[in-house]
Amino acid sequence: MKLFIARLKGFFQYRDLMGQLVSRDLKLKYRRSVLGYLWSILNPLFIMIIMAIVFSQMFKRDNIPNYPVYLMSGQVLFNFMNQSTHQSLGAIVGSAALIKKTYLPKYVFVVSKITSGLIDCIFSFGALLIVMLFTHGHFSWYLLLFPLVVLQLYVFNIGLGMFLSAYNVFFRDIQYIYNAITTAWLYLTPMFYPVEALPEQLRWIVVHLNPMYAYVTQLRCLTLYGVWPDAHMVLYGCVDACIMLIIGVWVFAKKQDRFILYI
Repeated sequence: MKLFIARLKGFFQYRDLMGQLVSRDLKLKYRRSVLGYLWSILNPLFIMIIMAIVFSQMFKRDNIPNYPVYLMSGQVLFNFMNQSTHQSLGAIVGSAALIKKTYLPKYVFVVSKITSGLIDCIFSFGALLIVMLFTHGHFSWYLLLFPLVVLQLYVFNIGLGMFLSAYNVFFRDIQYIYNAITTAWLYLTPMFYPVEALPEQLRWIVVHLNPMYAYVTQLRCLTLYGVWPDAHMVLYGCVDACIMLIIGVWVFAKKQDRFILYI
């Protein structure tokens, strides 16, 4: 508990640095881009259109009332997890020059990567709203609760990002292993197919052991059906986020003193 309190105090103490790092990441990402931040909306929108054309006929007989919204709701959250955690992989190694010159809490570099991904995710919700408008989606006040789902995933991503960035300092092959893992993770998350299409045993694994299923399902309840998610699903998502954060912080704190020897 003392470790988490210390990290929390440090987080607020270095919030200005965090803001500068996030701003730098966003500026580098969209540097010399004419449309700039609009790509955070256009990119997922283009991908959704292509995937909807390819898969909508395949699953049109399943009980999915609005397939584009179904697809986009999953895509927005999975992209947030995938892109932000991949960026956090090299957060420590990529900041080696700064870490060697002055003392800074090293987790700041990881959290800034996840936070810049969060900003991209929020922009991506603009694409989701566009899809809902064009497909006559179900608008209700439950849509205003989407930050509660995003917050769960944000905490989960911070924990996972810390875990990955710590091990990547000592074992650089982890970035290639993680690429394979996220590819499998994509297909084991009901993004473009209904979970009922899976065999029973595999369905149990996806429902009970895949954290992304909890977050995607919660968001679809808000955007697709206009209802509050099942309490068990919300609890599942919160518990997964807390467990991942505890593991990530513990691993990061245990190994951070040796980072300077390997970067």
